[in-house]
Amino acid sequence: MKRQPECVCINLRRAARAMTQLYDDALARAGISVTQFSLLAAVERHQPAPIGALAADLDLDRTTLARNLALLARDGLITTAAGEDRRVSETRLTAKGRRSLAAARPLWRKAQADVRARFGAGQVDRLRAIAAAASAVAAAVKR
Repeated sequence: MKRQPECVCINLRRAARAMTQLYDDALARAGISVTQFSLLAAVERHQPAPIGALAADLDLDRTTLARNLALLARDGLITTAAGEDRRVSETRLTAKGRRSLAAARPLWRKAQADVRARFGAGQVDRLRAIAAAASAVAAAVKR
């Protein structure tokens, strides 16, 4: 087993990289990454999805979100246009985006079930609690 450094951030990033690679490998047959999957799923949940709502839902700053959405738009998976309130940009899935998400969803479910089985339900629940606590600590420190 690799040495676990004392730094909380390094440990969280190491775990995130490992899980990202696992899910990216699982979703490869659908032609999207887990980052793209999560963005497409968020757009689907909020359609028409205002950028601010997406940023809040995903805990991403607007700049990072805009950069990632631009890549999805470039690939024809989403469209972004002004909403009824012209000051608000809204994002929608394209037909290609809906197909990609539909193709990826069963692959994601299988990866999720495999990870959950290996961790065990209690460990997954603890992981979610740790992730929520880490986000809350980071937000509190930023204030």
